[in-house]
Amino acid sequence: MIQVNGVSLSFGGRSLFADVQAKFLPGNCYGLIGANGAGKSTFLKVLSGEIEPSEGRISIEPNKRMAVLQQNQFAYDEHTVLDTVIMGFSKLYDIMKKRDELYSKEEMTEEEGMLVGELEAEFAELGGYEAEADASTLLDGLGLSTDFHYKLMKELEGPDKVRVLLAQALFGNPDILLLDEPTNGLDLRTIRWLEEFLANFENTVIVVSHDRHFLNNVCTHIADIDYGQIKVYVGNYDFWYQASQLAAQQRQQDNKKREAKVKELKAFVERFSSNASKAKQATSRKKLLDKLEMDDFPASTRKFPYVAFKPERACGKIVLEIEGLSKSIDGEQLLDNFNLTVQQNDKIAFIGSNSLVKTTLFQLIMGELEPDAGTIRWGTTITKEYLPKENDAYFEDDYSLIEWLLQYAPPAEGEQFARSFLGRMLFSGDEAKKKATVLSGGEKVRCMLSKMMLSGANVIVMDEPTNHLDLESITALNNALIKFPEVILFSSHDYEFSNTVANRIVEFTADGYSERSMRLEEYLALSESDRRPVSFL
Repeated sequence: MIQVNGVSLSFGGRSLFADVQAKFLPGNCYGLIGANGAGKSTFLKVLSGEIEPSEGRISIEPNKRMAVLQQNQFAYDEHTVLDTVIMGFSKLYDIMKKRDELYSKEEMTEEEGMLVGELEAEFAELGGYEAEADASTLLDGLGLSTDFHYKLMKELEGPDKVRVLLAQALFGNPDILLLDEPTNGLDLRTIRWLEEFLANFENTVIVVSHDRHFLNNVCTHIADIDYGQIKVYVGNYDFWYQASQLAAQQRQQDNKKREAKVKELKAFVERFSSNASKAKQATSRKKLLDKLEMDDFPASTRKFPYVAFKPERACGKIVLEIEGLSKSIDGEQLLDNFNLTVQQNDKIAFIGSNSLVKTTLFQLIMGELEPDAGTIRWGTTITKEYLPKENDAYFEDDYSLIEWLLQYAPPAEGEQFARSFLGRMLFSGDEAKKKATVLSGGEKVRCMLSKMMLSGANVIVMDEPTNHLDLESITALNNALIKFPEVILFSSHDYEFSNTVANRIVEFTADGYSERSMRLEEYLALSESDRRPVSFL
C-alpha cells in the first residue's frame, strides 16, 4: 500500500497540487489523469522518491518492492537485453552476478563456498532459476523475439529499447508498479497483450496514459489531478468521465447561484452605503461580498481545443489509386508490390508493428519520397493535407505564432483573425506572440491541426496524430474526424481513436499486408487465417 499524507508540491512559486491525501491499495490499478502540465509525471516521481515533496510524506508498506518504467533509453547500452530486463529486480540481479562471479573462479575458499550456498538458497527463493525464462516471456509478449534477447541494448532502435524497459518494469512481480505512458511506441496487438497482463496483475499499479481504451481496460480507479488536488474515483476512465461531467454541471449551477448572490449584494451595497440607517447592513453585506469574490471556485485545468475540418468540395469518384508500389530504405524492403484503391468516404487506419512502413507510405503518397517502382495517382478533385509524425521542419523560422498561422490563412486575413483562431486552439493572449521555435510537441501538433483546418482539404493524411496530445485534445480531434465527411488516411496506436474513426483497416505484417472494410474491433477479432496477407514481401 502507498499512503499519501498532506503532500504538496510547488515549483518556482507555482503550486502543482496541495495537501493531497490518498491511498493506493493492492489489487487496484489507478489511472493518473490530468491536463498537460498538471503534474502527472511529477507525481509519479514524488511517489518513487525521485522528487521530494514541498510538504507532507509518502509512506510505503515495509519490504514492498517498487518498479518504475525508466525513461532513459541509453542507461543500459552496455548490457544485454535479457540482463536489462532482470535488472528490474535489482536484488535478484545482484545475487545472480555475485553468484556467477564466484562460479567463474578456478578455486573457491571455504568461506566463498559457504557464501555460494547462501546465495543459491536466496537465488532460488527469489525465482532466480526461472528469471531468464520469465524475462524471455515478457519480451516475446512485447514483440521482441529471441533474436533480440542476447543483443546489447545499444544495438536496438529507440522503440525496441522502450519495450525492453517496459519488460524491465514488469519483471519479477513487483509489489508496486509505476508506469508513465507505457503504450508509447507499442502497436495495437502489443497494447492488447499489456492490457491483459495488467488486468491479471494482482498488486498495485499507478499508470499515466493518454489512451482512453487502455485506461478503460486496465483501471479499477481513476486518480484525477485538477483544481490543484488529486481526487480518486472508483471505476475506469468512462465512469470517471461521466462522474466528472455531472460534477461540472453541479459546479456550473453553484457558480450561477453565486453570481446571482454577488449581483444582489453589490446592488445593496451601492444603494445603501451612503444611507446612515442602512450603513450597518451594507457593511456586513460588503464583508460577505468580499468573501464571495476572494473565495472563487478554482478554474479547471482542462481545456478542449476547437477542432473542425470543413472540406471546400466533395471528393470525386477517383480518390487515390496505388499500383505495384515498392520502396526500400537503407537496404530494408519496406513496401513490395503494394496495391490500394481509396474510395469516396473511406477512412482507412493503417496498422502494424513497423511504424517506418506506414510513415514511408505516407511520404510516398504525399510526394516527399520517390517510389522504387509502381504508380500513385490522385484524382483531379482531390486536395490533401498532411500531418507528419515529425513536424519540426515547419517550425524552423523565427515567426511568432500569429505570423506562423497567417502563412496558411486566406490573404485578406490579418492579426485579429489569427489571434481568434489561435485562441480556439488554446493559444490565448500573449501565448499567440510566442516564437514557433520554442513550442512543445503538443503545441506544434495543435498548430499543425490549425493549418489543416484552414486548408479546406477533402483528404486528410495523418501519421500518429495523437502523439504529444493530452486527453482533451485527443478527444476534440477524435470527434472532429468522426464528423469529417470525406476521406481520411491515418495511423495511430490509440485503439479508441482508430476504432471510432476508421471504416477500413490495412495491416502491414512481416509477410505483407491485409486489408478489410470493417471497424478495428471487428478486424482484430478475425482469426489469423481470415487475415491472410494479400501480398508478400
